Amino acid sequence: MKITEVEAIPYRIPMRKALHFASGEVHAIEHVLLRLTTDEGLVGTADIPPRPYTYGETVASVTGLLRGLFRDALVGTDPFARERVHERLNRTVGNPTTKGAIDIALWDLAGQAVGRSVHALLGGYTDRLRVSHMLGFDEVPAMVDEAQRYRDEYGIDTFKVKVGRRPLALDIELTRALRGALGPDVELYLDANRGWTATEARQVLDATADLDLTFFEEPDDAAEVLGRRWLVRLSRIPIVADESAPSLGDAAREIQTGGASALSIKTARTGFTESAKILAYAEAVGVDVLMGNQIDTQLGSTATVVFGAAFAYSARRAAELSNFLDMADDLTVRPLSIVDGFVAVPDGVGTGIEIDPDKLAHYRLDEE
Repeated sequence: MKITEVEAIPYRIPMRKALHFASGEVHAIEHVLLRLTTDEGLVGTADIPPRPYTYGETVASVTGLLRGLFRDALVGTDPFARERVHERLNRTVGNPTTKGAIDIALWDLAGQAVGRSVHALLGGYTDRLRVSHMLGFDEVPAMVDEAQRYRDEYGIDTFKVKVGRRPLALDIELTRALRGALGPDVELYLDANRGWTATEARQVLDATADLDLTFFEEPDDAAEVLGRRWLVRLSRIPIVADESAPSLGDAAREIQTGGASALSIKTARTGFTESAKILAYAEAVGVDVLMGNQIDTQLGSTATVVFGAAFAYSARRAAELSNFLDMADDLTVRPLSIVDGFVAVPDGVGTGIEIDPDKLAHYRLDEE
């Protein structure tokens, strides 16, 4: 079996509710749908979320690579030869979400070829993941209302709270309000998206010490090495590396050198193959793992649940799977659903992703 065609289809779907956070804001989903077709008629599918403020990728750069340099690396290749494919792709630096999607599409093809789900091929540990919902910037009453609504309607009991604003009192007040409204049984953790200095982040930690927070993600810029390591040493809760750990090497460096004490894994940027390596490293050294969200559509969230539910270590904690609810629509034939706080792994071979052709035709930005 050989890959014969690479399709990169840009599309745009508006958000019902814009997501605001310390390093950017998203008013519409502008992603690229990747499809790899083989000479046996199989089609491997994945979603690519370019994030210029995080990785430097854009829709134009992603489509350019997939229609040029990366297409040349893929066409004529056996989809099972993932290591050879990655060796070719890695001759080009950066572009993590493009490379991650290629890996997911290759796994999708492999699953279809052998008639098994990728979830089973990866490990098949459990058939569902508990959900964490991400709360973007808003007024305090609105954020509290959103959390209560998602708890009551979807059964979600874990919330990632976007912080990183100035004055610090804004987010301290917010965190206290959420804990007061939601009670002690709901899990809360913070994500500052590098919005503060290490000193400011320490002030927030001190001011929220009585709120039983579980994690603090990217409280400051990890490139400010001494400040970050000082903060990690002093923090009573794990400091999570996300943007600072977009690869296996970066994740190992941050943990080994004291830049973080927990890791966020995002299949959108490390696919399934490198994500499994990061997960194995985290388990070996005994640090917590969160399955993160790249403001993913249902396509991206499907990849997360397929991977996260495949391993016992990644299934221990709630995964960030619900942000597709903020989007006006999606491209999938069978939508994901959150029931009693969980998302189930889709049925079917491969990743279980099926694209609705009418929706794709409606939202695509290029011409067929």
